Amino acid sequence: MQGFRKRLRASEPMLGTFLKIPSTQPAEILGTLGFDFVVIDEEHAPLNPETTDAILLACRAHHMGGLVRVRHPSDILRVLDCGADGVLVPHVTSAEVARKIVALARYDGVRGLSPTTRAGGFGGVPVSEHMTEQDTGCAVIAMIEDVDALDRINEIVATEGLDAIFIGRADLGASMGVPPGDPGLDCAVTKLLTAARSATLPALVLAADPAEAGRLRSLGATGFLSGSDQGFLRVAAANARSLLLK
Repeated sequence: MQGFRKRLRASEPMLGTFLKIPSTQPAEILGTLGFDFVVIDEEHAPLNPETTDAILLACRAHHMGGLVRVRHPSDILRVLDCGADGVLVPHVTSAEVARKIVALARYDGVRGLSPTTRAGGFGGVPVSEHMTEQDTGCAVIAMIEDVDALDRINEIVATEGLDAIFIGRADLGASMGVPPGDPGLDCAVTKLLTAARSATLPALVLAADPAEAGRLRSLGATGFLSGSDQGFLRVAAANARSLLLK
């Protein structure tokens, strides 16, 4: 499989979803269905480091990109050592924060070195080769979900080494104090997508259906996430119950 970061930077059409269930099996199922990537959601799910480690291994087994939404920037080192293809970092509100997370993810920044990890082939990859592969292969994605980021977005997307933004529309709306579908939120999302497109930086968003994905793509979105493993299970179970109990 071509590296996730390379595909992301090339703005290839890719589809992913969030993983919140503490098991490897959702990743395995999604991998067999051809999903391009998943985001293991440590921020909002009961996942411990060992579970994340196992899910990342399942992603590798199915040649599917495995990203981790970390709780804190200090988690970046751990998940990259486990073999994550990238990190999704919440609450990036300034260029200063963006520069910090990029540095934490890069050996040419401040990432600590331990080549005896999965990412380093458990010591089987020469150190210099491991460092180069990680610095060129791991994606750093900033979550834009705070009203404070809106007036700083041009500086954020100009951050050297940042690979993409992810627009968290629900959190952004909450931060703005407006409900989903509010025209002010739509204007803010358009502003963020325009800034990313102007900087030739990929932008990821959640999309509920093909029509919404098409609309967001026309505004500059380059990749999409759809729901979560929990959501897929809930919808399928509700449909099955409705059909069988008619």
